[in-house]
Amino acid sequence: IGSALGIAPGMIAGAVISGAYFGDKMSPLSDTTNLAPAMAGTDLFTHIKYMTFTTVPTVLITLVVFAVISFNVETTGSADVSSLLITIKETFNINPYLFIVPAVVIIMILFKTKPLIALGTGVGLAGVFALFFQTEVLKTLSDSNVTAIFNAIFSDTSITTENEKLNDLFSAGGMKGMLWTIYLICSAMVFGGIMDGIGALARVTKALLSVASSVFGLFASTVISCLGLNAIASDQYLAIVIPGKMFKKAFQDKGLAPENLSRTLEDSGTVTSVLIPWNTCGAYQSSVLGVGVGEYFIYAIFNWLSPFMTLFFAAVHLKIRQLKTTTQGL
Repeated sequence: IGSALGIAPGMIAGAVISGAYFGDKMSPLSDTTNLAPAMAGTDLFTHIKYMTFTTVPTVLITLVVFAVISFNVETTGSADVSSLLITIKETFNINPYLFIVPAVVIIMILFKTKPLIALGTGVGLAGVFALFFQTEVLKTLSDSNVTAIFNAIFSDTSITTENEKLNDLFSAGGMKGMLWTIYLICSAMVFGGIMDGIGALARVTKALLSVASSVFGLFASTVISCLGLNAIASDQYLAIVIPGKMFKKAFQDKGLAPENLSRTLEDSGTVTSVLIPWNTCGAYQSSVLGVGVGEYFIYAIFNWLSPFMTLFFAAVHLKIRQLKTTTQGL
């Protein structure tokens, strides 16, 4: 749509990435949103609640900047999506009842249901609804509707339409396509465990903290470590797991609650991975969007602004939660 309107591809990609990473960062179903608090030692919903302090101002600034940009961008042509809508309507049975599935998942999230249970319920309901509303689609995937559903969940699935753009959208790898993510997380945790076991993490942490021993220095060291690992290790999971293990004790020693660390891991590890061309996230997004990292970098405002926001909060000591201390009397 943006291309049809004559808007610069980098600007479109930057807006898409900013919005996508905001949603990914704040979703309790996101892999990195679950990984960061696990590494820091806090619970998921405390982590999400604490992230809002830095994330909301960042996304608001991003929206303001894009609003200003939009008033100064001249568009050419028009965006005609009617053909896409017609193809979707011809391929699927679009029914209001289908909104029940995401609604149930959202309600479960609001009630702080564990992500695995919420996701499992959503998948199960989606399978049941597919049997009732998408029988024609299931027939194109397999002779058996049940087999088609299981294939869609666990393996590669491709729904062919007359529109090539939609064909890419309707192709997915199911749980099989997520195995590489699981392998990376496991590898990162093993690597971090080995580094911790041989004392390497302690030595690196000590070296960093000897240069910057203040609270702000601790936050800055964490941010720099996340950025560095995103660049060197080329993967956001390593940029979360390793700094999480490195600085967990340091935050405790400073009397800082673990949600400070988990928030910093997300603000500097999760969102900046897409800004590095050779990082897995940067390479993937660049490939999917068809735009080089250099083209969308400046427009991915939410992503590069997030580390600065977390450093600002640390510098002015705003929303820096202390560890709760309990005293017992005889």
